[in-house]
Amino acid sequence: MEELLKKLPGIQVDRNGDIKAMGEKVQKVLVDGEEFFGDDPGMAVKNLRADAVKEVQVFDKKSDQATFTGIDDGNTQKTINLKLKEDKKKGYFGKVALSGGTAQNIDNRFNNNFMYGSFKGKRKLSAFVLNGNTGQDGLSWQEQQRYGGNDDGSFEMYDEDGIYSFSFSSSSGSDDEININTENGFLRNVNSGLQYSNKWNNKHNLNFSPKYNQQDYTNLSSSKNITQLGDSILNEQSSVNTNISRYNFKNTLIYDANIDSANSIKLTVRGNYYHSKSEVNTTAETIGKYGTLKNNSIRNSKNETDKNSTSANIVFKHKFRKPQRTLSINADWNHLQSNGENYLRSGNNSYEFGDTLNVLIDQFTSNKKTTDKLSSKINYTEPLSKKWAMELAYELSVNGAINNQNTFTESLGGIGYDAPVDSLTNDFKQNIVIQTPSAKFNYNFKKIKFNFGAGFGITDFNLLDRTLNKTYKRNFVNPFPNANFVYTYKGNHTLRVKYRGYMTQPTINQLQPIANNTNLFNQFVGNPDLKPSFTNNISVTHNGYNFLKELWNYQNLSFSQSINAITYNKGIDANSGKTVSRPINTNGNISANLWAGFGYKIKKADLYVQASSNVSYSKFSDIINNFTSFSNTTSGGLSLELRKSKADKYDFALQNDVNINYNTNGQTKTKNTFKTNTFSFDGKVYYKKVWSISTEYDFYARQKLASQTDNLNVHILNAQLQRTFKKNEYTVYFKVRDILNQNQGVDRNYYGNTFSEERNQRLQRYFMIGFTWDFKNKSTKK
Repeated sequence: MEELLKKLPGIQVDRNGDIKAMGEKVQKVLVDGEEFFGDDPGMAVKNLRADAVKEVQVFDKKSDQATFTGIDDGNTQKTINLKLKEDKKKGYFGKVALSGGTAQNIDNRFNNNFMYGSFKGKRKLSAFVLNGNTGQDGLSWQEQQRYGGNDDGSFEMYDEDGIYSFSFSSSSGSDDEININTENGFLRNVNSGLQYSNKWNNKHNLNFSPKYNQQDYTNLSSSKNITQLGDSILNEQSSVNTNISRYNFKNTLIYDANIDSANSIKLTVRGNYYHSKSEVNTTAETIGKYGTLKNNSIRNSKNETDKNSTSANIVFKHKFRKPQRTLSINADWNHLQSNGENYLRSGNNSYEFGDTLNVLIDQFTSNKKTTDKLSSKINYTEPLSKKWAMELAYELSVNGAINNQNTFTESLGGIGYDAPVDSLTNDFKQNIVIQTPSAKFNYNFKKIKFNFGAGFGITDFNLLDRTLNKTYKRNFVNPFPNANFVYTYKGNHTLRVKYRGYMTQPTINQLQPIANNTNLFNQFVGNPDLKPSFTNNISVTHNGYNFLKELWNYQNLSFSQSINAITYNKGIDANSGKTVSRPINTNGNISANLWAGFGYKIKKADLYVQASSNVSYSKFSDIINNFTSFSNTTSGGLSLELRKSKADKYDFALQNDVNINYNTNGQTKTKNTFKTNTFSFDGKVYYKKVWSISTEYDFYARQKLASQTDNLNVHILNAQLQRTFKKNEYTVYFKVRDILNQNQGVDRNYYGNTFSEERNQRLQRYFMIGFTWDFKNKSTKK
């Protein structure tokens, strides 16, 4: 199927399975109007044979809300629908992949994966088990949808012109879990899951998905932060050794029912459990401008946390007899409870005016946090004329949270941690109630779609410091204006203008007035006087495509401005090198972005060419010792990409990206310019269709950012030799990753008056021999 799509005019399929139609990325590939294992565009094209498809449809799918209400809001997604032949509507497929190899100075590498999926009519069943230590922390993006690995997916069903189509939405779903960047460090991972879905009588839809994940992660990183404070410079250097062991269970149940032609109801329930243990060892020191030692420390921190997360959502929808008159009610409940224990032991030395001050910390902290959010929203739509319609909505949200932190140390002559530390102990309760009435008007006539409206967020803050018996109460009223204009001036050419305003609430950690002394010389203290921030955003987008010439172009301009932005006031002592950060509200933060590109096919050479550019500007407040200035950052880049392929002969892709960044700091009046360039080449050559050799080469060039750094150039080269058997059902391969042994994790940037550089361990050169069995039943086998 993938090869068939590549031959269709205006459709591109790259080696990662991403599909573009008429210059736009395809968000959905449906099979007979329905999602094929979780809304993954690469799923159907990789697992269906071309002769199973009767017809290929390419269209712009309306948004979920527009499909339900019948009021077109101008939001669409590029979609491909594959209509199957009647005798090809059932089958199974899967993959068994085994690989292993040697590596220098670390454990030998391995990846063992099993994936299975089947479909019969409306029933779908999939399962996967992954086990490896090459940085694979789960399914790839394509495999996640294919075998049910997406933790946050939810499905909604609507009837559009007699074709059942699905939408896919995703929430953060993080449950406050710490993110691990698997590009850095070493990871051993076990990931497994099962997904079952079925649909009966076109009325009842059930989806159940349990999953288990276990990870062991280690990383040794080093960092430097150079902070300029007037005539003083603080150079902080640290080394961090991290060890994390954690596992989780996640369960999702979705039931969707069409009660009758006018009413539907959907229930989504999730229950997750997390357990994690970590140990972090840190050595750090801060040196002044002339090499004077300001402070140093050695820290050991051990954490163990258990968390439970439960959520439920129910949606009821009703269509009245009058077209476009609809009513929907949405109720949502989220509960998160965590219990954590932390042991902190550190030795800290401060050298101020030639005197040495030694502070030893040996403490135990227990933390119990509970958050609950209950919200409900009602939407009503009413047609006003053939061209105009109105939408009224009201939302009520109640956010409650309790954070109880107790810190103890050993008393003189005591046994264990028996002496409370009052300055690090606090019981804080948060209750935030938000009411949001809103109204929106929609206009739709011929080539123009336009809607505008506004809501008002009426927010009541009720914060209680139960340790000090102190109450913080405040009220806010924030407007939420929004507008959307779409002009389709000719076929496949669209201009969109969108404006929205939105509010961001401070977190309970930002509000709770308690210090975090894990790093004695870099502490954080919450601020219960914080206000929510409000952001205005406007964007202008244009897309155009010439079907016959296979020529497309796109442009986007966006601008954002924040009111009461939450930023940090850093109190820095130049003598001791100690920093205390406290969140506050500021104004004046803005950002602007411009990006554009075009692509076309040189038909005589059978070569695809794509070029793009981007320019961005940001201005943000930089507050040090209560003095506010503004830092400005401007960046721009150009990218050129060439692609050429011939089935069973070769595939080549060449890309180069160059970027320049310019930063000015209002505190110190300094100016910094740095450049980066990334060159990439992917190539694959076939021999007699069954043999192939492929290579991936990336060259990263990064200009130095400070006098203490050098230019950083890295070459990454990978290669693989493989042989397929039995019409590509079996594959044997040998591959080498990072042949030049140069893979390293380096991140450099400027923020305000601080230059930072972080270096992480990364998995370098290793060899692997692998075997893959990609099986399908006869009806889907290539």
